[in-house]
Amino acid sequence: MPAPRTPDIRARYGLRPIVNVSGTMTALGASIAVPEAIAAASALLPEWVEINDLHRKASQAIAKATGAEAGFVTACCSAGMTLAVAGAMTGADLSRVEQLPDASGMKNEVVILMGHMTGYGADVTQAIRLAGATPVPVGNVTDARDYQLAGKINERTAAAMYVVSHHTVQYGQLPLADFARICHDKGVPVIADLASESDLTGYLAAGADVAVYSAHKFLGGLTAGIVAGRKDLVRATFLQNNGVGRGMKVGKESVVATIAALEAWGRRDHAAERRKERGYLDLWKARFDGQPGVRAEIIPDPTGNPIDRLKLSVDPQAARITAWDLADRLAAGDPPVIIRDHEVEHGFFEMDPCNLHPGEEGVVVARVLAELEAARGRNEPSERSAADRKRARFERLLRWPD
Repeated sequence: MPAPRTPDIRARYGLRPIVNVSGTMTALGASIAVPEAIAAASALLPEWVEINDLHRKASQAIAKATGAEAGFVTACCSAGMTLAVAGAMTGADLSRVEQLPDASGMKNEVVILMGHMTGYGADVTQAIRLAGATPVPVGNVTDARDYQLAGKINERTAAAMYVVSHHTVQYGQLPLADFARICHDKGVPVIADLASESDLTGYLAAGADVAVYSAHKFLGGLTAGIVAGRKDLVRATFLQNNGVGRGMKVGKESVVATIAALEAWGRRDHAAERRKERGYLDLWKARFDGQPGVRAEIIPDPTGNPIDRLKLSVDPQAARITAWDLADRLAAGDPPVIIRDHEVEHGFFEMDPCNLHPGEEGVVVARVLAELEAARGRNEPSERSAADRKRARFERLLRWPD
């Protein structure tokens, strides 16, 4: 359940009041924090607390929610990946913890499927390299075999990384259970990157030794990462706070908010939320069906999260606008509507119903229909390519803070 809305603080700082149909994206603030997380953080912020004891309480809450032996809260999922790799390299040896990122004398290779070497705002392999480790790619982008993984594991292998994300190649990869079996046969622990996944138990059950989640996406906590798994590996991850993890430490408010968010997740009426979201999707499909040049269809999440999205395909000749120009006009309008545009160069984008405030589903309909009507009125399809759009985005990034 989202928190009750207070007067919109965005206007005070000159920020746009966006409507998010993109998803739980870091670039948009990750998620709507649940009331329990907000209340817990607010209550603890004025108080002192022994932070390592708070981390012990968080470990218990994470273990209960995930079925793991232990858990640890760090700055974010990306930080959790780096620190879990570091922990696999150092164990509980504090001299080694202090030595990183110099990995001299340690196992320092991390095997990862080539089809999993993707980006999430940064390169997945950079999270590995930050620990002082070396990523070792397995297979090719669209085809990975058992023998290829087994052949890359040697006496220098510290860990294996397995990535579950809509950004990865969705075919030709080794299933986690097979990946873990091969690694375990050679004594190598498996770290699973599960930033946007809502299944808190299945990946550990399938063979991951360490599962790393975002606390601030589906769970609706404050910004943090959750590391869950084998006690010795989680302890080694926690000890990185005395080394490379010091710059990735998390505050008391995020630790207690993670505990509260996990507890709230267990009480949440997930079926009711899915019914509400399906109502939004059905509304969108009904209103967009029959519009010239667009095709609306409801599709499942590619990684198995229990959510669906609306896929809107755009024929630029019939609609008089490309999918990417429609996305940008929606984002530039009043109010701005931000869609899910990871594959927009293929002529479609997606709309995620999970992050809407009440009434915003109708705002989305009105904005999309208005932009489609305006495009037909202009009657001149854009000649800007998807590559032009991407280039302009990078140029804008490089001008920051201007």
